[in-house]
Amino acid sequence: MSTQPNMNDLNPYLHGFYAPQRQEFTSLNLPVIGELPKDLHGAFVRNGPNPFNDPQGPHHWFDGDGMIHAIYFENGKAEYRNRYVGSADNVADRAGSCGAGGVLLPATRSRGEKVYKDTANTDLVLHNGQLMALWYISGTPVRLNARTLETLGEETFGGHLPRHVSAHSKVDPVTGEFVFFDYSLYEPWMSFGVVSKDNELTHFAKVDLPGPRLPHDMGLTQNYIILHDLPVVFTESGLRNSMWQIQTQNRGARFGVVPRKGTGDQVRWFETDPCYIYHVANAWEEGDEVVMHACRMVPNGLKPNPAYGPYATMVTVMALHAVPFEWRMNMRTGEIRQRQLDDRLGEFPIINQEYTGRKSRWSYNVSMAPEELQRFDGLIKYNLETGASEVSMHPPGWGGSEAGFAPRIGAVDEDDGYVISFVTDPVSAKSEVHVIAAKNFADGPIARIPLPGRVPAGFHGTWAAGDLIRN
Repeated sequence: MSTQPNMNDLNPYLHGFYAPQRQEFTSLNLPVIGELPKDLHGAFVRNGPNPFNDPQGPHHWFDGDGMIHAIYFENGKAEYRNRYVGSADNVADRAGSCGAGGVLLPATRSRGEKVYKDTANTDLVLHNGQLMALWYISGTPVRLNARTLETLGEETFGGHLPRHVSAHSKVDPVTGEFVFFDYSLYEPWMSFGVVSKDNELTHFAKVDLPGPRLPHDMGLTQNYIILHDLPVVFTESGLRNSMWQIQTQNRGARFGVVPRKGTGDQVRWFETDPCYIYHVANAWEEGDEVVMHACRMVPNGLKPNPAYGPYATMVTVMALHAVPFEWRMNMRTGEIRQRQLDDRLGEFPIINQEYTGRKSRWSYNVSMAPEELQRFDGLIKYNLETGASEVSMHPPGWGGSEAGFAPRIGAVDEDDGYVISFVTDPVSAKSEVHVIAAKNFADGPIARIPLPGRVPAGFHGTWAAGDLIRN
């Protein structure tokens, strides 16, 4: 009797480095290779897709249930925890009653505005002493205890959240405000809002657009939000049939600069060359200019590999190729200028979050291995003023994660601290946390922490300073 092969046997993003880790660990006083500095206090937490059950139908890597991995440091010691994110859809799906699937399936338009399963698997921010897990299509934030990773419930800001929150919303380190944006997959608008440090919605505004858009990130400065109107949108058939099918329009990109508590008619649009941007490093104001640093996509030149069967196109699209760019938008003259900092492939930029929205010099980007599958083979430290860089590569064949920057207790300048990353050997299935002294970046890790279980490839994270975590 023959057994029907499972299409997901050909899905590389369910195997090896990308296979889910379903065991939840709590490991205290971990062993350390090297020495952990005692002026490192807080937690680096990282989100990512981790299917709770084996997918039976078409599965995109982005569909997995959110799982948080956290390494906590205090007094030269380290603790590790990993926990699933209990979004309402994740919990309902385990009971067989979610009512929506992933992006390779038709959207469930009868479900209202949340047409795909909200996995809360994409990013994390620390706001009001707690973590919020966020989802890339725009979903409901999920509150988590930053120390234990316990799911506390979905967040609606006292019932005043107008709709959803996109994954790459920001927290202002000076005001404590959570500044978010949202967009509709099928309607011609995006929106933005502000939540106070005390968790009260204080502002919300809608921005009309020529058509539905698919932005992924935003910029935040001391006084402005930078919205992205980019020429990558759904195809007409995708819109008509509620399928995730995208195309590139024959037009330039636009950045919309609007006061943080402004209105939709106050957006100042700056038009530039066609491009797509997944992730912003930082943005700030400098004289008459609003400056934004981000990673601009470039063609990867790959062709679908038939070895991946129905997932060949997904693999090709997922091979993320991007380079660091700077845009300067002059609020007085309306001029926009751009500058490429480097031609090496890198993405997932992070900074010292205490400088979010303010002028910063350093960005820490992942290096992208020149392979079909998305693997981060090291880290690049960029000087955003000069474009100069330093590199710290992972061991050969290992894959890393987006890093986190932890300011040293008593830090005196921007890069006075530590760069932290989860890294995994796909062959041995062993994972470690690496800690690098930022001022001696090229020297590599000063401490390596072996973990009790494998950490799969994932998405974004944040540093949660010990004195800001609310138990």
